[in-house]
Amino acid sequence: MNRLAVLVATWFGCGYFPVGPGTVGSLAAVLIAFVLHVYAGAGRLVFVTLTLVCLAPAIWVSTRTARLTEKKDPGIVVIDEVLGQWLTLVGAAAYTWRNFVAAFLLFRLFDIWKPWPIRRIERFPEGYGIVCDDLAAGLYGALILYIGGVFKIQ
Repeated sequence: MNRLAVLVATWFGCGYFPVGPGTVGSLAAVLIAFVLHVYAGAGRLVFVTLTLVCLAPAIWVSTRTARLTEKKDPGIVVIDEVLGQWLTLVGAAAYTWRNFVAAFLLFRLFDIWKPWPIRRIERFPEGYGIVCDDLAAGLYGALILYIGGVFKIQ
């Protein structure tokens, strides 16, 4: 069970990338979303559903991996970036290559910057803090994408 938890928490190995594993996890999420959109017509409903369906398992595998590594927020855990990235895509008015790039950049900006209240959310216990701060960053990114779509900036 530990191996499975770590495999999913690292998003099938993305978390082991030596430089910027969170960025690699985010990129993997965008690529998956892009493929789902192009080949299956996935949009908002699919991305929000994926995020919600994966939320409880993500918290569990993040908690399990944090305990195994004895770190509060291990760098190898990137499933939180995957969920945050998918949540960011929910805000896109249209799924163009520009919006996929914008979603990626916005999510990474908010995930690294951690504006209020993201830094506080990061203090939640175990997997809740690991995952929920990235969901908050995803909400910020989704809001900016949505506003850009409303004002036809995208």
